Amino acid sequence: MDLSQVKLVVSDMDGTLLNSNHEVSNLFLEQFKNLKQNNIKFVAASGRPYYSIIDKLETIKNEIIVVAENGGLVIENDKQLLSTPINTNNLYAIEQIIDTNNHIHPVFCTKSKGYFKSNSFGYISVLSEYYPTFKVIDSVDEIEEDIMKIAIYHSEDSEKHIYPLVKHFENNYAIKISGKNWLDISDNLANKGHAIKMLQEKYNISENETMAFGDYNNDLEMLKIANFSFAMQNAHENVKQVANYETKSNDEFGVEYIIDKLLKSKI
Repeated sequence: MDLSQVKLVVSDMDGTLLNSNHEVSNLFLEQFKNLKQNNIKFVAASGRPYYSIIDKLETIKNEIIVVAENGGLVIENDKQLLSTPINTNNLYAIEQIIDTNNHIHPVFCTKSKGYFKSNSFGYISVLSEYYPTFKVIDSVDEIEEDIMKIAIYHSEDSEKHIYPLVKHFENNYAIKISGKNWLDISDNLANKGHAIKMLQEKYNISENETMAFGDYNNDLEMLKIANFSFAMQNAHENVKQVANYETKSNDEFGVEYIIDKLLKSKI
C-alpha cells in the first residue's frame, strides 16, 4: 500500500475521527500540521451541521474544507462551494409521521441552526450535542430558511424504528441510516460522495490520490471514490464491504494510525 501519492484526506466525524466522547484527539491536531506541510488537503465530512463541525475543529477551522449535512453544504475559508437544500414537496407528510410517532425526535437542519419540535423536550440535551445552536418550534411553518436536511433520532435503533416509517419517500429523497440512533433525509443530490467528487475535480485530485475514513452508511458514496478507503473497526458491516481497507476503532485512534503511515510515506 503506497500512500505517498495521497493528496486529499477525508474523514467522517462521529464514530470515526471523534472518539466515543465526541472529542478530537490532540494527536490528530499535531498530525494536521504535518499534513499541511506536505500540501495534503483535509476534509471533515459529516452529517453534522457546519457550525457543529467547526466547533469540534475550532483551532484549524480556517485551514480545512468542511462537508456538512451529509454533503448538502461544502464550505472552505467561509466560502460556500456547494449548497443543496431539500425539496419541500413532502415536508408536511414527513412532519405528520414524526408528530404521530412520539418515540422519534427530528432536527430540521438549516445553515444557521437546528430546529427541534416542542414534543422532543426530554431529548433536548441529546439533540443539542450534535446541533448546539437550536430553536424549539411547534411546526415547520416557523422555519423561514432553506432546510438542508432532516435528522431523526431514536434512542435505541434508527434502522429498526425510523427507517420503516419513511422508506416510502426514497424516490424523492436520499434516506440514510447515519448512525445507530440517527436517520437522515436529504436531497437526492446531497451525499458525501457527490461533494468529494466536486472537490476532486476542483483541485485536480484523482481517486488514486484520495484517502477516506468512515463508519456508517452515509459514508458509502465517498468511500467508493477513494482508492485508499478505510472502514473503522467499529463500522457498520455495509461500510466494511465497500471499503478497500480496515483500520482500528475510533477509540483506538484508527484515523491517526493510518495518517501516521501516510506522513511516514512522505519522508
